[in-house]
Amino acid sequence: MKKIFLLTIAGLPLLFSCSENNRQPTAETNTAITEAIQPALTSFTADAILKHTKVLASDAYEGRAPGTKGEDSTVAYLTRQFKQLGLAPGNPNGTYIQDVPLYGFAAQPTASFTANGKKINLSFPNDYVAFSHQYKPRVTVTNSDMVFVGYGIVALEYGWDDYKGVDVKGKTIVMLINDPPIPDGSDTSKLDGKLFGGRAMTYYGRWTYKYEIASEKGAAAAIIIHETGPAGYPYEVVSGSNSRENVDIQTPDKNAGQVAVKSWITTDKAKELLAASGQDFAALKKMALQKDFKPVALPAKANFDLKLTLRELKSRNVIAKLEGSDPKLKNEFVVYTAHWDHLGKDPKLTGDQIYNGALDNATGTAGLLELAEAYKKLPETPKRSILFLAVTSEEKGLLGSKYYAANPLYPLNKTLADINMDVLNAYGRTKDVIIIGYGNSTLDDILAQAAQTQSRKIVPEATPEKGSFYRSDHFEFAKQGVPALYAESGEEAVDKPQDYFRKKAEAYTANDYHKVTDDVKTDWDFSGAIQDLQLYFIVGYDVAQGNTYPEWKPGTEFKAKREATLKVQ
Repeated sequence: MKKIFLLTIAGLPLLFSCSENNRQPTAETNTAITEAIQPALTSFTADAILKHTKVLASDAYEGRAPGTKGEDSTVAYLTRQFKQLGLAPGNPNGTYIQDVPLYGFAAQPTASFTANGKKINLSFPNDYVAFSHQYKPRVTVTNSDMVFVGYGIVALEYGWDDYKGVDVKGKTIVMLINDPPIPDGSDTSKLDGKLFGGRAMTYYGRWTYKYEIASEKGAAAAIIIHETGPAGYPYEVVSGSNSRENVDIQTPDKNAGQVAVKSWITTDKAKELLAASGQDFAALKKMALQKDFKPVALPAKANFDLKLTLRELKSRNVIAKLEGSDPKLKNEFVVYTAHWDHLGKDPKLTGDQIYNGALDNATGTAGLLELAEAYKKLPETPKRSILFLAVTSEEKGLLGSKYYAANPLYPLNKTLADINMDVLNAYGRTKDVIIIGYGNSTLDDILAQAAQTQSRKIVPEATPEKGSFYRSDHFEFAKQGVPALYAESGEEAVDKPQDYFRKKAEAYTANDYHKVTDDVKTDWDFSGAIQDLQLYFIVGYDVAQGNTYPEWKPGTEFKAKREATLKVQ
């Protein structure tokens, strides 16, 4: 894509690029570019990251829940910081705000199946959960025909279609979680890497996709069979998340286009339903691994009755803009994202009631502000424009980024990349950098070359089967075809024991993740975060200055979407 030239000034490695077709730059050009980048790369400081983090994670911000006083404080702080940096309002209407219309919903469901005349009662939430994103006080599905649709996937790039043209409109579809685990023909102990990413989860395996395709097909209800291994989490996670209020974007049609009922059932209840329908669960799972699988009509009916408690929420994305210096290219964009929200406060708790979300994601939001300041240190802005987007409601399902991607303030076919930050490294420097979803796009290659300037190596995530690539805000850009980068510090510590980072990560997950104890810690060390922010700067700057667009690599599920989008330029 580009040739990379490395220089070192005052011990700091720097990167810049030029077209492969151009002659190598002269020494004079090298010096000019190096001097332009150096003030930006040296502007990141641990004190500044900590200062922003302390403010955003303070009790005064009440856990930064959307639609609360904590949101008002957060939005005001971010807007004030962007203004002080001299960044332009990111919304073309002259403000730093993009309104995001949300609504909260809590379902009280009853449900049952009837198979071959046998009624199967379901206990909520022990046997199933059911909810609806349609903005209605009551949703019912009565005597709906049931169809088993395997994994519920239509993936043309793999020649895969679990529906095979079968009309499921008005019916209740039942499907398996995750991707089909297709064995490798030459070694059955491994999965076929050419189909659905092998061991790595693709978006087709995510429960969100399965409900989306159900909506597209016109199903009345969509049921996912939970299995702990393929899902990556126990059923209690599903029941806990979906037996309380959740939040979604409110669309002009009140979400009427979404499948009316979304549901999960336990493996035991699925086996009971299928056995009563004359089918064997294990046999159906085996059939669903074949490309020639066809939907199986069940001699069964589904009944759902959902009473919904609804409330409207108004939330906001905050966006600032650094306009590009090139008259022709300034209407193309590189986006940096971080979510500002967290879980708010819970008055039912004794003692501390505030989920301050210091690491998740006050640190990432602080990093966004630090990147904005770094770009302002450049004597000349990049050729393309840079957007700094702090999104709402990531914790509720990536809703702020989803809303922006569906209602972009700037054309997505002119948006070259999204670089996302979700939790910065607070434990010191590492010798490696982890790319989540490694191998998806050419942004990985730019990051890998930049990492060499810090003598760091790139490593893939250790557990790609968990689908982490689909669980943060960059994904909503990827789903619309925009190449996206999501990376984090690795686990090989500098000047610390080999297992130091692993133990820190395990302790955070066990003790602080989504708990009221996610507060600023006295032993934090942001030296690793500074390294990472320098890399994110270099990647964004390289794209903003470059002569070609980043691309999805062959076999990636977002490549076709991007190519179709770019055709309409």
